[in-house]
Amino acid sequence: MAIRAFFVVMVFWLTFAGYYRVVLSYNRPPARQTLSIHPSQQIDQSSPQQVHISLVGSDMMRISWITEDSGTPATVKYGTSSGVYTWNANGTTNTYEYVLYESGEIHNVVIGPLKPDTTYFYRCGLNNVGDREFTFKTPPAQFPIKFAIVGDLGQTEWTQSTLDHIAGSSYDMLLLPGDLSYADMYQPRWDSFGRLVEPLASQRPWMVTEGNHEVEKIPAIHTHSFTSYNARWYMPYEESGSDSNLYYSFEVVGVHVLMLGSYTGFEVGTPQYKWLQADLAKVDRKRTPWLVALVHAPWYNSNAAHQDEYQSYGMRAAMEGLLYGARVDVVFAGHVHAYERFTRVYKGQTNACGPVHITIGDGGNREGLAKKYIDPQPKISVFREASFGHGEFQVMNESYALWSWHRNDDDEPVIADSVLLRSLTNDPTCKL
Repeated sequence: MAIRAFFVVMVFWLTFAGYYRVVLSYNRPPARQTLSIHPSQQIDQSSPQQVHISLVGSDMMRISWITEDSGTPATVKYGTSSGVYTWNANGTTNTYEYVLYESGEIHNVVIGPLKPDTTYFYRCGLNNVGDREFTFKTPPAQFPIKFAIVGDLGQTEWTQSTLDHIAGSSYDMLLLPGDLSYADMYQPRWDSFGRLVEPLASQRPWMVTEGNHEVEKIPAIHTHSFTSYNARWYMPYEESGSDSNLYYSFEVVGVHVLMLGSYTGFEVGTPQYKWLQADLAKVDRKRTPWLVALVHAPWYNSNAAHQDEYQSYGMRAAMEGLLYGARVDVVFAGHVHAYERFTRVYKGQTNACGPVHITIGDGGNREGLAKKYIDPQPKISVFREASFGHGEFQVMNESYALWSWHRNDDDEPVIADSVLLRSLTNDPTCKL
């Protein structure tokens, strides 16, 4: 009983700690230096670099990494004990060119089937003596599950602070709504970013979607968009019936996640729109009582930055009805370099059956914070603040989830906003 009482008190405090619009006085820290992560001197050209993993289906994992040479096989050996590799799998290798840049060898290997809530040990490539052993933990088989959520990550000292906080959060999976490396056409920055996030991205699945900084199209010079992003961050789009790495969905522990593309066609009749219609029609809310979506450009935004952008209002006009009709619980966005949480909303008005919209584009990018907000604060905007940080979405059971935003306050993660959310499938007034 004492434990239950403590839990109730904590949930009550977390729910209302960030509810009120009054924000305590806070001296915002200054900008920090951009990082550039170089290869370790302990590795050679065949050693795996920039290792990251992503979920594939219900019990598989894609292992992705880069080597500098051209002779390393796309092979992963893995097992449940350190140094003992019971299984192995082979995959594919590809490269890409961008103007004068030539990438390293990009390897992708899907391993499994894997057991839930289990730690695996693995090696990539040649498995030479002295090569690093990596580990990852699979998501649990049942609630609770915790997602770390952060957008517009970049690679600055503030990014490192954010990553350090996420590493200490005991999360099961990371969701990133676009703007990863801020390479902005300078391709070595993609390599630096891969090295920066490897300590986390090699241990837990990172599921990402694209932002405007991933486009990297140069008229008359490099006419294809998303070349680097698609080559380096291969997501499980085929498994959800999508024809593009720029939008897909997946399911994990009672949660159906929509990863939507703000910078590819989204209008009525486009491939993404038709795919979304078909994907939502397949959702079984008995199997996945939670339904969340990620976009890059926010559909609701009271920050002065990124107002009147077509990727925001155009996508909202095309797809908001689909998400509302499917009773999507939460929509996470990036793009605006600040934090903002809206109430449940539909067509610009408070609506108890609409999704909660949350902007979490404050990962630590080099462009800095978007500090100006529109006044007065709209009634549908519950909490807003221009600070770096990350979010945690802990789905406790089929009915309730706890959202919390953790501000980077002088390198200490501070819970500045939180709310207890109820799944719309468990709200009798929102039954379809």
